[in-house]
Amino acid sequence: MYNLTYENVHNHFKLNGFHLDKEDLCRVAYSFIKEGEDFEKPVGDFLLDWFDGKPHIEMRTSGSTGTPKIIQVNKQSMVNSALATGNFFDLHSGDRALQCLPVKYVAGKMMLIRAIILGLDLDYVAPSSHPMKGLTDKYDFVAMVPLQAQNSLKELQNVKKLIVGGARISASLEKQLIKLPTEVFETYGMTETITHIAAKRVGEKMFTVLPNVSISNDERDCLVIHAPNIISEDTVITNDLVELVNEKQFKFLGRIDNIINSGGVKIIPEQVEQKLAEKINGRFFITSKEDMDLGEKVVLVLEGEVFEIDKSIFNSLDKYEHPKEILFISKFKETENGKVLRKESLK
Repeated sequence: MYNLTYENVHNHFKLNGFHLDKEDLCRVAYSFIKEGEDFEKPVGDFLLDWFDGKPHIEMRTSGSTGTPKIIQVNKQSMVNSALATGNFFDLHSGDRALQCLPVKYVAGKMMLIRAIILGLDLDYVAPSSHPMKGLTDKYDFVAMVPLQAQNSLKELQNVKKLIVGGARISASLEKQLIKLPTEVFETYGMTETITHIAAKRVGEKMFTVLPNVSISNDERDCLVIHAPNIISEDTVITNDLVELVNEKQFKFLGRIDNIINSGGVKIIPEQVEQKLAEKINGRFFITSKEDMDLGEKVVLVLEGEVFEIDKSIFNSLDKYEHPKEILFISKFKETENGKVLRKESLK
């Protein structure tokens, strides 16, 4: 499976309708850098880096597993990741794909590499919150962040398979995506794993890992990823609490960094949020504040204008999960992918 190298360009690869080989791509890259639109310049930079003959490329991590940093990523690992994705999602040369993610992030880079290695017919558009606005073509494979998917619900009938990553899919968006004829998958991954290493159909609870990836958990019950063909290190140790089903499947529970210790009881905010998801319209999250008696108290933070909350929505919660305080914030702070920054928002 892993006999292709980063020097290869599939002979079926197309970019915006044009067959391009390695030399063509380098010429296009120079053109993008010199006279391209703002979103095309990073594409040009990345293509030149990809074909510079060096076995590694530099990427900035998001900080999911620690402080954001620059890491060196093996190009062959990126090729192997593209092949694993092609295998998992049953992609074939000639399939039509849409590139609507910014190339400065790993997910955008990997859409380009998948197309080049797997021979996809790739259209690219400027990254925006409404990426399919005005598009009438049909696509076999598209990757988006949740906000893009939310804003493309009408157009997604023209997409066969959609992967959504970068931030968790909300309960309300999941309900809408399940109704579509599109096969929609939520992905799990990070820069350190060269984009996703697992995926699940929307509506399902368990993530299934890609080919040649295995998983375990450490003494904290956090996910440990083993993927020697894809990740540079032997393993990636995450801060994500998981329930292991088997060596190929896991259920995401929450981030260990977010755990609340209230009166000696450990509470996983993401689990509380799941219980409240059906009962609260709009965005919210569960966090904590210092408390003299409990050490930490549970706090519900809602986005938008202040409104009266019916306390009966908390009836499904355990005693220690009940919010002791409710705060309203006009607008949450978030990453470009739409991931809510809890601590920054609370400040």
